[in-house]
Amino acid sequence: MDVAWNALLLSLKVAGWATALNLVAGIAVGYLLARVRFPGRDLLDTLLTLPMVMPPTVLGYYLLVLLGRRSWLGAWLQDHLGISLIFTWQGAVIAAAVVAFPLVFKPARAAFEAIDGQLEQAARVLGISEIGIFFRVTLPLAWRGILAGVLLAFARALGEFGATLMIAGSIPGKTQTLSIAVYEAVQAGQDDVANTLVLLTSVVCISVLLLAGKLAPGRIAHRSS
Repeated sequence: MDVAWNALLLSLKVAGWATALNLVAGIAVGYLLARVRFPGRDLLDTLLTLPMVMPPTVLGYYLLVLLGRRSWLGAWLQDHLGISLIFTWQGAVIAAAVVAFPLVFKPARAAFEAIDGQLEQAARVLGISEIGIFFRVTLPLAWRGILAGVLLAFARALGEFGATLMIAGSIPGKTQTLSIAVYEAVQAGQDDVANTLVLLTSVVCISVLLLAGKLAPGRIAHRSS
């Protein structure tokens, strides 16, 4: 049971940090692509959506190439900041964040694009600054769609396996998340541990998905009609 609870707590920690990073980055990028037209916008949207369709192990390999000790970024982080992300829970956070990012970014962009521009224009007429318009008008109108995406991203980060295993490995108590612990338990023939881990994962993911379904813009519109 200690293995199960340690894996659950680590998974919640990794998923929580990954979701927090994606919340900030997803809102910023979603708003940028929804409101600003610039050359290469469609290409950028495609690249940011790639984690939804690309195999997680491929993403993990890219992260290894980017953050490994022999890469320029990994070497710079190690030499100048003393930071090594490989085989750490922080590396698992980055892997989970990359995989789950489109689940925040895409709903955020759609939510911003669905806002009636006349409401923001009315705020400008009243003399509200652009920052004030974003936080007092735009974000409150888009928050339900964003929150639904955030919950889905949390569930996805919680169950991330391939990229996390590539960059963080499977160190019990340090980088062994729920999904990796399930794999290790099955490989070791520990069916009781595997059953417990699967049950914990299923309960958490189902709860998150039910909450996300209640916050989905489509259901809200349906109920109000």
